Amino acid sequence: MGEKVVVAGNDLADRQLYRHKLRQCVEALERLLAEERFDRARAMMGLEIEINLADDAGLPVMRNEAVLEEIASGDFQTELGQFNIEVNIAPHRLGGRVFEELREELAVGLAYADRRAQRAGARIVTVGILPTLSVDHAVLDNISAGDRYRLLNDRILAARGEDISLDIEGVERLQVDSVSIVAEAACTSLQLHLQVTPRRFAGVWNAAQALTGVQLALGANSPFLFGRELWRETRPILFEQACDTRPAELKAQGVRPITWFGERWIDSVTDLFEENLRYFPSLLPICDEEDPLKTLAAGGVPTLRELRLHNGTIYRWNRPVYDVADGVPHLRVENRALPAGPTAVDTLANAAFYYGLVRTLADQQRPVWQRMPFESAAENFHAGARLGIDAELWWPRGGGRRGGGLVRLPARELVQRELLPMAHQGLDAWGVDPVDRDRYLGIIEGRCRTGVNGAAWQSAVFHDGMARLGLERGPAMEAMTRRYMELSRVGEPVHTWPLR
Repeated sequence: MGEKVVVAGNDLADRQLYRHKLRQCVEALERLLAEERFDRARAMMGLEIEINLADDAGLPVMRNEAVLEEIASGDFQTELGQFNIEVNIAPHRLGGRVFEELREELAVGLAYADRRAQRAGARIVTVGILPTLSVDHAVLDNISAGDRYRLLNDRILAARGEDISLDIEGVERLQVDSVSIVAEAACTSLQLHLQVTPRRFAGVWNAAQALTGVQLALGANSPFLFGRELWRETRPILFEQACDTRPAELKAQGVRPITWFGERWIDSVTDLFEENLRYFPSLLPICDEEDPLKTLAAGGVPTLRELRLHNGTIYRWNRPVYDVADGVPHLRVENRALPAGPTAVDTLANAAFYYGLVRTLADQQRPVWQRMPFESAAENFHAGARLGIDAELWWPRGGGRRGGGLVRLPARELVQRELLPMAHQGLDAWGVDPVDRDRYLGIIEGRCRTGVNGAAWQSAVFHDGMARLGLERGPAMEAMTRRYMELSRVGEPVHTWPLR
């Protein structure tokens, strides 16, 4: 939803025209692929991180415009809620000391943003869901300024035809009868981009899908929502329910949700865009003046704005991205599963594990998607989100070697025994410096060894506050959040943080 939109009336003719333009965009994309017009192979990566705003007491503050005015940097921008902002890190070549360079860049940038935010009465917090956020904060009055946010809220409610309800059962149960789309703003994410060639796209996307459950298990950092302890990574189920355009009748008919893991492995990037057209009516049927086929015929490169806008309102956990830079089109896989935080070093450890493992999985002679049913990957996704680092996950027996069947292993054992060596191999293939490789994969190993990630730490400290310190539920949540903020500013990886 980074595209700027202008509110306008959308009647039946507009929707029909938009559908026609989407079909033209897909046809133009297919021609670009057939003519091999895409950028050459380049190992380029990029990061986006969504950030919460809280005061010194750990409570959310609705001051994103004032904070952005103080930060005064184009790298920072608004997000859906007034208690959110986002930072975009410029693309870097994947190799050498890239992870240490990015850690330093991110740590310095976040520290600067935090200092400037203090002038507006806020502090920045990198966490998947701010634990102190309440239902009263997630109201329409707290949506960010900008046409695209209100329009998206209005379109989702219009498509659904009834109020949005939440019913999430985890450690505890949360039931909320009526919320706006601002409830989705509770989710703050880390988004990892990888530029790929068309030939490599399907393999990289399939690999990313296969490892998403593992990512959630290792990186879970969102155990609380609106005062309840739910899933270890609550963001996926919150996204699914808060952005659901389907009333109960359409759910019963098997209509797919716009927050979607998917249902099959793919053979081409066009598979995903074709699914978008086939299954999802447009939420924002806003047409651009460009005729993509005429632009192609004239030797130009079309922006495919309708396709990009439609794609941006379908919340895949690994999203296809078409973009144009310096007049040359390229493709990216955008991995969206991970939460923000807890620290810059944890963020880069998550990134190193992802980029290393996705490279090895995509390069295997007998790739994982030929040896594991898609349904098992989807089951892993939900298990990793619900149970975090204590999840058990399906994986093909024997890594990349020939051998039959799947095994179900504790996530910590699977990562230590099979996946960390693969990530090590993948980072070597990217040309990452061994110092960075060992440091950041060592943090992943540390989480597996201790059983502590962001979600495990938050839960342990919250319960310790009630059991040992005798705090009531609310004060225990606030105390844990303040301690989280303090330790995240120190910057040591979360598995080393004290639990009391």
